[in-house]
Amino acid sequence: MKLWKKQFNLDKAIEKFTVGNDREIDIHIAKYDIIASKAHAKMLASVNIISNNEANILVKELNDLLNQVENETFVIENDFEDVHSKIEFELTKKLGDTGKKIHTARSRNDQVLVALQLYYKNELHVIIEKVKTLFDTLIHLAEEHKNKLLPGYTHLQVAMPSSFGLWFSAYAESLIDDVDLLKATLKIVDQNPLGSAAGYGSSFPINRELTTKELGFTTLKYNVVAAQMARGKNERILSSSLGNLSNTLAKFSMDICLYMSQNFGFITFPDELTTGSSIMPHKKNPDVFELIRGKCNQIQAIQTEMLLLTNNLPSGYHRDFQLLKENAIKAIENTKTVLDIFNYSIQQIIVKNVDINDDKYKYLFTVDNINNLVTNGMSFREAYVKIGSEVENGTYIPDTSKKHSHAGSIDNLCLEEIKKKLSKF
Repeated sequence: MKLWKKQFNLDKAIEKFTVGNDREIDIHIAKYDIIASKAHAKMLASVNIISNNEANILVKELNDLLNQVENETFVIENDFEDVHSKIEFELTKKLGDTGKKIHTARSRNDQVLVALQLYYKNELHVIIEKVKTLFDTLIHLAEEHKNKLLPGYTHLQVAMPSSFGLWFSAYAESLIDDVDLLKATLKIVDQNPLGSAAGYGSSFPINRELTTKELGFTTLKYNVVAAQMARGKNERILSSSLGNLSNTLAKFSMDICLYMSQNFGFITFPDELTTGSSIMPHKKNPDVFELIRGKCNQIQAIQTEMLLLTNNLPSGYHRDFQLLKENAIKAIENTKTVLDIFNYSIQQIIVKNVDINDDKYKYLFTVDNINNLVTNGMSFREAYVKIGSEVENGTYIPDTSKKHSHAGSIDNLCLEEIKKKLSKF
């Protein structure tokens, strides 16, 4: 069944190409198309386009379909172009002419838009909660290991003393920036497009405020052309915010892979969280974090795809938009999976003690040496030259008396302030 069915049969090759894999993708938005259809039926009754009785039986059948979706028994067979045609077919099969009335005053265009935006809204809330869970884990680790020395690096060269508390809480605070962007995306998609029809509104006396309230949108997209133009824009903004979160997680994963290597040896994980080699029996590989890094880079790449798919398209609907769904949904689902496995794994991290007497850390405290001289009255420039000369001529002796200098540590007050930043969400 096709919602646009006419008095001819579509060429099979064309049909296969144009439908693509919408049937598989649309399972993710089936719930939301049903919810939107319920709101639409109630609205049609409120403006006397259908009777209250017709609306009630439509809602009853839609609830039955919603139960199928939630019980994972809802199937979109190959006879159907997409979830929208499947749902209308089931309503018509059960209710006859009443089922055929559900499409009154709407288009598949605004059906897809509202279902996707409801899906995006729900999943953004889920992702934000998962980020909050990871944030809490990182703050706990920062508090637990706040006084443990971690050599700091710039240009991958030993630089200054840092701490595991600073490392864990740095990523925690970075996640707050990512949540800010996710919240901004949530605000963008929280605008009801239902009633924009094919992008030019409806001549029926519909009540868009009613469906906005019924569907839990904060506001509606008032201009119907602007509502249609949200297709593509929503996905670009969504992929950008997910990409920023993925960037944080990819960088963190790279740190973990680096710090786990024998050349650094700062951390490790229980054996059961690592994998081995088929020929090297000593290997203990951080595959989970390598895959997280790779998946996060895939998510970041989707933004470029969204830009290229939608760049320079004129206003109005274009079939190019169909191609946005798959990877927008994939980005959301992968982000949730990555957050779950990251949080599960990082909780089991084993922080090692760093031997600062190792010769490679000899110059870790040069800045502390300079600062000590400055504290005792020497100018910074003179102190810098003095310590620099000692390093160059081999007479430098590190002063490790301040192993946890203020520059590389994090105190309880700082951690509390970081926690406060997230509490507003």
